[in-house]
Amino acid sequence: MAYSYEPHHFEEFEVGQEFESVGRTVTEADFVMHSALSGDWTELHTNAEYAEDGPFDGRIAHGPMTFVQATGFVYRTGIVERTAYAFLGMNYMDLPNPVYIGDTLSLEIEVSETKDVGHDDAGLVVLDTVMTNQDDTVVFEGDMKFLIKHEE
Repeated sequence: MAYSYEPHHFEEFEVGQEFESVGRTVTEADFVMHSALSGDWTELHTNAEYAEDGPFDGRIAHGPMTFVQATGFVYRTGIVERTAYAFLGMNYMDLPNPVYIGDTLSLEIEVSETKDVGHDDAGLVVLDTVMTNQDDTVVFEGDMKFLIKHEE
């Protein structure tokens, strides 16, 4: 499967269509930048000594950081580059397993819905996403709703 795609307009998305992102390894810097941006310095994410004795045997990524990684992978595929007018939210999101520093993540994407929503120059595209680590353990699942530009 290819890892880089051309931007897709609303009409180019088809239900069942699949895309796959490249992989990316989570770093210490990712944890620090997310904590700094969000203001969330919870010790489970930022204190190695504290987290080592916790339920995950070490520091884990913030849940919102995991979500942000997933949205970044969608954009990195190129399919919504300059065609996405808005991220409209999600109907569901699950974080079934933790993400650790050193995990290499990637995202699988499947178009689950396209819908004309009466917007003159854009339609709704729903992407079902599954993010896994290097061991194929699912760390994120969710459907992402985008308002995507019509072809001109």
